[in-house]
Amino acid sequence: MEYLMSEDKVQQKLTILADAAKYDVACTSSGVNRKSGGQGMGNSRAAGICHSFASDGRCISLLKILLSNDCIYDCKYCKNRSSNDVPRATFTPEEICQLTMGFYRRNYIEGLFLSSGVVKNPHYTMELMYETLVLLREKYQFHGYIHVKSIPGADEELIRRTGFYADRMSCNLELPTAEGLKKLAPNKDRKMILSPLRQVQKGILQNKEELTVYRHAPKFVPAGQSTQVMVGATPESDYQIISVAEALYKKFALRRVFYSAYIAVNQDNLLPAVNTQPPLLREHRLYQADWLLRFYGFSADELLSEQQDSFNIALDPKCDWALRNLDKFPVEINRASYEMILRVPGIGFTGARRICQARRHTALDFKDLKKMGIVLKRAVYFITCSGKMMYRIRFDQDAITRNLLSVHERLPREVQESISGYRQLSLFYDRQESRWNIPLPETREMVV
Repeated sequence: MEYLMSEDKVQQKLTILADAAKYDVACTSSGVNRKSGGQGMGNSRAAGICHSFASDGRCISLLKILLSNDCIYDCKYCKNRSSNDVPRATFTPEEICQLTMGFYRRNYIEGLFLSSGVVKNPHYTMELMYETLVLLREKYQFHGYIHVKSIPGADEELIRRTGFYADRMSCNLELPTAEGLKKLAPNKDRKMILSPLRQVQKGILQNKEELTVYRHAPKFVPAGQSTQVMVGATPESDYQIISVAEALYKKFALRRVFYSAYIAVNQDNLLPAVNTQPPLLREHRLYQADWLLRFYGFSADELLSEQQDSFNIALDPKCDWALRNLDKFPVEINRASYEMILRVPGIGFTGARRICQARRHTALDFKDLKKMGIVLKRAVYFITCSGKMMYRIRFDQDAITRNLLSVHERLPREVQESISGYRQLSLFYDRQESRWNIPLPETREMVV
């Protein structure tokens, strides 16, 4: 193994450690309002960090690096596991500070995302990360956004001190269940990972109480904490994954649960084949369902069940739920509650709020909804305005599904191919002609 430790190889270290960090998801806004006060550099505005995205949709706006990819653990899914023969590198805290300030001055970044493999032991690694943040904040007067990983098994006092210098902290759950973790990451256990999450949660709650008494008390992890779950490395269902996420939101008050489609980088009998495509569409459906949990009042048991434990790959979770619960529709826009309007496909929480405000003054029709930005190509099948639907339609699951799925003619080929194998839609797919054979409604304008 090649170890790169000299200062004149910082660029080589950056190449290795930036590439090793790409599997950590960090597409999140700051959510804090840290200011420099005119004496330092950078700020972390409450409006959030402006992000750029890679071709695969992943966020790359932060300087996202590992402190080290030299890890004592041998997790089977990890590129940096101890048994892999890969180039190893470790930054010094001073090197990370100089890189961060250099990139910031050139307007390449607005913040730092710092993670690490476990060097020597968790305590030693966390100590290096703490030292890095102290240098950045106090010596270099950097007031920009910093997201740092808490290392499971590290000393609690170190994690607590780090929390006063970071804007956000996270600890990756890695795999949805304890069984999967034991199978693929034998050096880790669920209790060890959940311990830092619980500690940071308690620290945030205690800090809120301190701030109510002492206005200028230092803030502890003001942007909250998050975690990441790998999707596709183990056979857990979507129902299990989304249930775990729901429990994490309730028990640990997390800001975000990130879902990362498994990318095969190692060969192992316990892992999917290396040539297996990452389940990106499944990841996308989980993010949509996660949004419904956090902002739309849904529960995991409403979206899925043990009998139906996977999301519909052809329809987003909200549409799929509505089609399975047609007895609750159509919803009368001018009388329905805000909570029920939120559950209509094509209406977001901003649109629902606008509807509730506008209908106080006048009865709304479909033209008004279109002006408000409501996605009528989905909502039109589930709502009425003054007791009337926009078009005459057959109000049953098959008819509405056919109209909703007609938009798939505009989807990428690989997505259409993945949908073509879905059992529920096999009646509408002509395999000989390799195209969707969906009868269109009599009124063409129905398909918006």
